[in-house]
Amino acid sequence: MKLLSIFLLLLAIESFGQQAASSPFRLVNSPYDEQSPVITPDGKALYFTVAKHPENTKGKKDLGDIWVSLWMGNGWTAPIHGGNVINDEAYNAVAGFSADGNQLFLLSHYGSNGNAASTQGISVSKKTDAGWTTPENIVIPYFFNRSSTLSGMINTAGNIFLFAADSYNTKGVEDIYVSLKKGGKWSEPINLGSTINSPLQELSPSLSEDGRSIYFASNARKGYGGFDIYVSTRLDDSWTSWTAPLNMEQPLNSEARELFYRPGKRIDLFTTTRNSDGYGDIRGLIDSVQQKQTDTLIKILEVKHDLLAGREKKVVISGTVKNSKSGTGMRAKIIFKADSLYAAFSAADGSYSLTIPATKVYNIEIQAPHFVNLSERLDIHTFELKTLEMNFSLQPIEVGAVVNLKNILFYMGTTNLLEESYPELDVVVDFLKDNPKIEIELEGHTDNRGDAKKNIILSKQRVERIKSYLVSKGIKARKIKGKGFGGSRPVATNDSEEARKLNRRVEFVIVKD
Repeated sequence: MKLLSIFLLLLAIESFGQQAASSPFRLVNSPYDEQSPVITPDGKALYFTVAKHPENTKGKKDLGDIWVSLWMGNGWTAPIHGGNVINDEAYNAVAGFSADGNQLFLLSHYGSNGNAASTQGISVSKKTDAGWTTPENIVIPYFFNRSSTLSGMINTAGNIFLFAADSYNTKGVEDIYVSLKKGGKWSEPINLGSTINSPLQELSPSLSEDGRSIYFASNARKGYGGFDIYVSTRLDDSWTSWTAPLNMEQPLNSEARELFYRPGKRIDLFTTTRNSDGYGDIRGLIDSVQQKQTDTLIKILEVKHDLLAGREKKVVISGTVKNSKSGTGMRAKIIFKADSLYAAFSAADGSYSLTIPATKVYNIEIQAPHFVNLSERLDIHTFELKTLEMNFSLQPIEVGAVVNLKNILFYMGTTNLLEESYPELDVVVDFLKDNPKIEIELEGHTDNRGDAKKNIILSKQRVERIKSYLVSKGIKARKIKGKGFGGSRPVATNDSEEARKLNRRVEFVIVKD
């Protein structure tokens, strides 16, 4: 069997001393792409993913199979393929081990026929004298990933799954999410919020031993190269409030691409393309995280000191409210809703200013007589932002006016509403109650992918779901009509995901005022 080429470590990790602490050393180096390294709890085996290797399940077309190398006391053995039990035709990677090493968590679902399962998620395999058992799929509600690969880790307690995916409410290309196991069941994934996630890519997250800090790769921040490793620490138990991410700096980061950082008790693992003879190589580093943990702790203490001292960080929101038809400024009420209400009134020229806490998620409602209520959402969660400009445009109430309900979202292929949809639906409820003579027609639209007839049926069902919600809030059913158009009325091309997002929409048209 042809084996991966590898640089064996000539000395035990302890012998690296100060040199290892200041310079990353190679663990695995081959012409192929090494990813997602994980060392077993006893330190005796290194599991990692290799992409497009000729000995993978699908050969050079395979996106990734799991390979294994063993620690022999003075170096690592040449890697061998992990076998067909934990590898199939899909992307395979290790998410982690239980504390005793007897359970292997995998970043895949597996099918009964040995091929990739039609469902997505994670699975677990158990150690026996004969090796690992056939993986058992684990159910995570509403788990979804558009990407062809999945990265992340499960802690040794087996109750925190941190991962990167292109999912339902992703802010960019891939976002970082967490799912928590309570009472034997996994929760729906929680997006970590805009302090961590950006319009670009956040990948390969991992968790500190105490579960408070995360490490992840990002190409959205000014760093040394394409992807750098960052660290951030939770400020509370919500999983959405974080310190500003800190670059882990050199010697970990470089002008190359760094991914898959895994802090360990004796050695930190990561992958990099620096001085690589192929794609990503696996390297080790000793004590690389200590200084960053200290810096982050200082930041947390500073933030908590400010909060306890009553100096909660604030942001000044200002801008204008205009008539969408005439373009002139106008008087309106601007309401920011979080755990408390914050309101302001714009002047005759439309200008307004409002000071609010800088660490919350807000649902915004703009109200004015004879105009359609407007709904927006703001997720800031930052201690650095001092000012923010937000301008709003209100539509006059008139027959034929089309209102795009851009924050009403559904789980993929279903009529189930995402949680963030309800604030905008409640704005529609308020609007109809404030204007009892108005009647509307709801219109549901999809993009052009899939079966056209099924798209029409789905869009009709979604309209009925929205109508049912409005009626349940006291709106008379006769005031609401509905139609589903499927993908027959696009407002943009369907040749990119951004354009398709514009076409997947719900609108209402005022048919009587």
